[in-house]
Amino acid sequence: MITEKRKVLGRGLDSLLPGRSPAAVGIAPPEQRPVSGREIPLELIDPNPYQTRRRINEAALQELAESIKVSGVVQPVVVRPAANGRFQIVAGERRWLACKLADKTSVPAVVREISNEQAMEITIIENLQREDLNPVEQARAFERLSREFGLTQEQIASRTGKDRASISNFIRLLKLPDDIQELMESGNLTLGHGKALCGLVGYPDALAHAAKEIVSKSLSVRQAEELVAKTLAPEETAPKQPAAKPLDPNVRDAARSLEQALGVKVDIQDRKGKGKIILKYSSLEDFDRIVEALTIQK
Repeated sequence: MITEKRKVLGRGLDSLLPGRSPAAVGIAPPEQRPVSGREIPLELIDPNPYQTRRRINEAALQELAESIKVSGVVQPVVVRPAANGRFQIVAGERRWLACKLADKTSVPAVVREISNEQAMEITIIENLQREDLNPVEQARAFERLSREFGLTQEQIASRTGKDRASISNFIRLLKLPDDIQELMESGNLTLGHGKALCGLVGYPDALAHAAKEIVSKSLSVRQAEELVAKTLAPEETAPKQPAAKPLDPNVRDAARSLEQALGVKVDIQDRKGKGKIILKYSSLEDFDRIVEALTIQK
């Protein structure tokens, strides 16, 4: 599955950089990756404004710089022309930064005429190939593709090799408060934890408490899901109806699954295979998300 995913991403990046050799896309042995392109002074190159990675491993960057001092740059960066004779990084920002640390004055580069949309797509795909973005960085990247370039989630999915549901789940993370997003960026919360916590977006106090408990107790994703489900459906303290029967475990699990998928309270009333499903929303955003989920064309 991982191999197939990489093939999809590789073809996507290759198609965005017409004329780029396969060696510049994938990872091949050094003898199959000869450096090509022109030498461009580092001082004429500006960073990529569409770079989605915010955190850089300084130790790994220093290791790359030491390698460049010894062996040089084995794969050129990709740049595009900018104003006043300058250039803008499209792919290979770490190599460009490492060259600076290695006290190089120039870097081998391939110049391509690339649109803003292509530049952002390439940046996202390059980082996804290296699994170099944390969940929140990915979420911001996908949201930016949608906001700035008007791409649908289906279009984003097809261009990045992810499925549409994954894109939706990533973007939902941006509804979480900044402090919880920070916990995900630092690695204290995983993507799975974030997806579970999205179910409490309409309940800020409960959300903050759940996040704190997940971190302090090092809860697994499954335990986090159970915590959120328990918060959304606490045991009823009001008197029960005389004729009420215990909810079938399968029905209860189905309700919890729906709550996790939709992020709202779900009440299933079942009687011998017949009944109704009640979705309780607390905001127009909840309502829009429910409608979107229920009207997806397969």
